[in-house]
Amino acid sequence: MVNDMRHDKGFTLIELLVVMAIIATLITIAMPRYFSSLETSKETTLRQSLSVMREALDHYYGDTGHYPDSLEQLVDQRYLRAAPLDPITERRDLWQVLPPPDGVAGGVGDIKSGATGRARDGSLYAEW
Repeated sequence: MVNDMRHDKGFTLIELLVVMAIIATLITIAMPRYFSSLETSKETTLRQSLSVMREALDHYYGDTGHYPDSLEQLVDQRYLRAAPLDPITERRDLWQVLPPPDGVAGGVGDIKSGATGRARDGSLYAEW
């Protein structure tokens, strides 16, 4: 009688396969949204970093009457705490430095990202 009343503990192979299928379905729904939000956050961070550096350039020009010779000069004189990380290239040394307008002293009049490729809206990162 003991053999007839045997209680098996654990899951059957079918139960495990059903659970794995449900988990796989949930992952296929969630992963594209995750990667989409990750790209959006990188683009937002890049736009904010460009805005902060351009504002620091404007403050430097307003204080001194000329633009800095390099980004490091902005850091050395505490207009920036550190050169920001480009979230697309994940590097600090690929910023594209543009000269100031003609007749204005200095070496850095504007800054752009050194990232190649297009943003989600179709614009080029290098044109921001």
